[in-house]
Amino acid sequence: MKNILLVVALLAISFGNAQAFEGKGDTKFQVGANFQEYATGINVSYDYGLGENMSVGLSSTYALGISDGLDADFGDRFDLKARFNANLGNVINIDENFDFYPGLSLSLKNFGGHVGARYFFSQGFGVYSEASFPLAKYSNDKSKVGYYIHNQFAFNIGAVFNL
Repeated sequence: MKNILLVVALLAISFGNAQAFEGKGDTKFQVGANFQEYATGINVSYDYGLGENMSVGLSSTYALGISDGLDADFGDRFDLKARFNANLGNVINIDENFDFYPGLSLSLKNFGGHVGARYFFSQGFGVYSEASFPLAKYSNDKSKVGYYIHNQFAFNIGAVFNL
């Protein structure tokens, strides 16, 4: 019985010490699934804290499954984004393990925005979900497959790690 209580107490302490965004110098790595209308794929991102509520980073998506009728090469399937986040978890103060972050991104395919949320179960591990959308497309040429991939609303879900 003492061993069970000890394990429960250690788990409670580890969950209680988790913090979603710690400010300047905080680093996050996310990996997850990407869902779009014309493709599904993999999304990875890295964020670095610049201040109490700001971070910058990189995000990349690679489309694995493409809709029938679209012939995509590597350049069409890949996108790389520089991103800026406003980390508002401590501002809205729902839970210290929760971070809400709207932001902007500049990618190889478009200029866009995103809205995401992270929840940490422990000091180093959590889950995230993120919705991204284009604000300005570089090309409106519907004859190119790139118009259909990465230039639409996308949803990401996966795991987040503190580095």
